[in-house]
Amino acid sequence: MTRGTRALAVKEFQDAVSSRWLAAFLVAFCGLGILLALLGAWTSPLGASGFGRTTAALLNLVLLIVPLMSLTAGSLAFSSERERRTLEFLLSLPLKPSDVFWGKFLGGAGALFAALAAAFGALGSLLAARGGLREAAVFGAFFLATLLLCATCLAFGLAASARSRRVAAGLGAALLVWVTLVFAGDLGLLGTSLAVRLPPGALLAAAWLNPLSLFRLLALDALACDLDVLGPAGLCARDVLGAWLRPAALAGLAAWLGLALGAGWAMFSRDPLRRGA
Repeated sequence: MTRGTRALAVKEFQDAVSSRWLAAFLVAFCGLGILLALLGAWTSPLGASGFGRTTAALLNLVLLIVPLMSLTAGSLAFSSERERRTLEFLLSLPLKPSDVFWGKFLGGAGALFAALAAAFGALGSLLAARGGLREAAVFGAFFLATLLLCATCLAFGLAASARSRRVAAGLGAALLVWVTLVFAGDLGLLGTSLAVRLPPGALLAAAWLNPLSLFRLLALDALACDLDVLGPAGLCARDVLGAWLRPAALAGLAAWLGLALGAGWAMFSRDPLRRGA
């Protein structure tokens, strides 16, 4: 890491931590997560299944909020700098475009990771107070998988922002990606499978076309849940991949992260200031 990348990453981290949008997402995530934890505690008075039950309930919350939070952060990275004309100033300093790009990614990822660590830490402390420490490893594995999902969606946001000259355009592109990943991906796949009667193997392969589907497979496997809840694709994943399901899902998410970062860097490096129409 160059000195310029490190300095810009620190600045980006400080700006993101002090921003209102990150605080709003953190409050929403913590509030809903604590509500789920309390509901889990009420249904398990002795706290015996606190971590496992609450982590399972957090899955859908993470799938909705974390991608939106990360995509929003990424979409503001370059579009806001161009709109304020501060990107020209950054590039006039002894900084390379690569320093700006990777500094934005590392600083934004650090801020998002810190926010998620605070949220999961608060939830974990609440559950630990109930004596539900027997499944803390499950909670920790779920947290690490969430960080990987967060980094992947942040990279998608950077790619959306790399060619946006206005904040509204960047946010619009990020929102479109979020709707596509969260809703159109699963619902469209379900509708297609019903219309053309896709075999289970094709459904399983299609899961690798959506990083959120990969995260769901990874999370359910870490939770030791029955993959029957995913229907034929889950049954196929259990029968075909077996013990290789978790490494395959991790490799798929890592591939999506690399692809999004590569696409974002290719678009940004071509014209950092986005002078064209």
